[in-house]
Amino acid sequence: MAKPAERGYYRFMVLFFNCMLTFGSYFCFDIPSVLQEQFQGNLTCPNSTVSSSNGSECVEGLGMSPQEYNLLYAIYAWTNAVVVVMAGFLIDKLGNRFGVFLFSFLTVLGSAIFALGSHFRGTEYLLPLMLTGRLLFGSGNGSLTIVQNRITAFWFKGKELALAFGLTLAFSRLGSVLNFFLTQRFESHYGMQWTLWGGTLLCVLGFLSAVTVSVLDKVGMKQLGLDGAIQEESRKVRVQDIRLLSFRYWLLVLTIMFFYNGIFPFIADASKFIQDKYSGYSQKEAAYIAGAVYDSSLVLSAVVGILIDYVGLRGVFAVLCAVLTLPVFGLLAFTFVPPLVCTIWLGITYSFAAASMWPSIPLVVPQATLGTAMGLATSVQMIGIGISNLIVGQILGTKNSDVKIPLWRWQRMMIFMLANTISCIITSSLLNIVDHRQGGTLNRTTKRSPVPAAEVQADTEPLVNEEEDERDRINTSSSSSINTS
Repeated sequence: MAKPAERGYYRFMVLFFNCMLTFGSYFCFDIPSVLQEQFQGNLTCPNSTVSSSNGSECVEGLGMSPQEYNLLYAIYAWTNAVVVVMAGFLIDKLGNRFGVFLFSFLTVLGSAIFALGSHFRGTEYLLPLMLTGRLLFGSGNGSLTIVQNRITAFWFKGKELALAFGLTLAFSRLGSVLNFFLTQRFESHYGMQWTLWGGTLLCVLGFLSAVTVSVLDKVGMKQLGLDGAIQEESRKVRVQDIRLLSFRYWLLVLTIMFFYNGIFPFIADASKFIQDKYSGYSQKEAAYIAGAVYDSSLVLSAVVGILIDYVGLRGVFAVLCAVLTLPVFGLLAFTFVPPLVCTIWLGITYSFAAASMWPSIPLVVPQATLGTAMGLATSVQMIGIGISNLIVGQILGTKNSDVKIPLWRWQRMMIFMLANTISCIITSSLLNIVDHRQGGTLNRTTKRSPVPAAEVQADTEPLVNEEEDERDRINTSSSSSINTS
C-alpha cells in the first residue's frame, strides 16, 4: 500500500503551504511603494488635510526625503545580494526546516521593527528603526525564497516541476497585486501605522505556514526513507564546493541575470516613462499599465508551468523568451504603439522565462547543494539589477520626479535594455549548446519521458565523489613516493 507521501495530493499539500511562505512578505515588501506619498509626506498639515487625492496640497506622513525613501529599497536589495549566498549554504548544511524557521522569523521581526519605526515620526529614531527593519526583512525574504525553491524542487523534480515553480511565483505575485489594490484603501481608513502592522500580521501567516510545511516535509521524507540520506549529504557540503558547480550552471545564472536586467529596471521607471512619452496618462493610469507585467505573470504562471512540464524544452524557451522580448524595447524606444500592448507582451515573455529558467537550476546541480546554487543565482541576479538601476539612473540624468525627461534619454535607456536582452540571447544559446553536449537535460520533458535512474540517484549520492576519489588517488601516490624515498 502506497504511503501518503508517495501520493500526488501530499506533494500538492506541501506546495500550498510552501506557496503561503512568501505571500505575506511579498505583500509587505512593496507597501512603501504604494504609500510613497505618505512616507515622504509632511509631518504636519494645516487644517488636518491629510490626503492629496481629495484635492488638498498637503499630505501628512513620515517626512522622509526622497533619498531616505529610496534607501529603504536600496538596503533591501544590497542586503539580499550579500545574505542569500550565505543563506543558501546554511540551508544546504543545516536543512530546509532550519532555513524555513529562521528566515520566516526574520521577515516577521523585520516587518515588526519597520512598523514600530512609524510610531517615532518626527524623531531621530524613525529612519534607523525602519532601515533596521528593512535590513532584517530583506535578509529573511530573499533567503526564504531560496528554501521555498529547494522544497519545491525536492517534491516536484521529475514531476510537475515547472507548474510548481509557476504556482509559487503566482502566489508571490498575488501578494504584490493585492498590496497594490488594497493597501491605499486600508491606509485611508485606518492610517499608516495600522497598515504597516497589518503587513506584519501577513508575515506571521507566513511563519505559521513555515511551521506547517516543515512538519509535512519532515514526515514526508521519513515516509520516503530519504531523511537520513539527505542529512548525511548535507553534512558533506563545504564552501569550496562552489568551484565544482558546472559551466552549464553558470551559463544559466548569466542567462537569468541578463533577462531580469532588462525587466526590473524598466518596470521601476515604466510609470514615469509612460507619462513622459505618451500624452493623456495620469500617474495612477501609468502605474496600472506598468503593473500589467506582473498581472500577466500572475494569470499565466500556472498555465505556462503545465505547458513546460509537458513539452520540456526549457533551454529552447529561454532563448525564445529573450528573442521575443527584443521587439518590446524596440517598440517602446522608436514607436508610439500603446504602452499597454508592450507591458502585456513583456509580462507574457517574463512568465515563460520564470517558468523555464529558475526550474532548470535543480536539473543541473545536486540536491545537496541546491540551496547554495539558488543563493548564488539570486545574488548574481540582485547585483546585476542593482548595477543596471545605477546605469539607468545615470542615463536618465535627473533626481527630480517632476521634471520631464527628454525622449532621447528614454531611447538610450531602451537601447541599454536591448543590450541586456541580446546578451541573454547569447548566453542562452551557449547554454543550449553545452546542454546538448552533456545529454540534453534541460530540453527533456518531465511528463512524457522518464528521468534516467542515474540522475535520480544523483540527488542522494555524495556531492563530490569523483573529486574525492581523485584526491584519494593523489594522496595515495604521494604517500607511496614518500615511502619509497
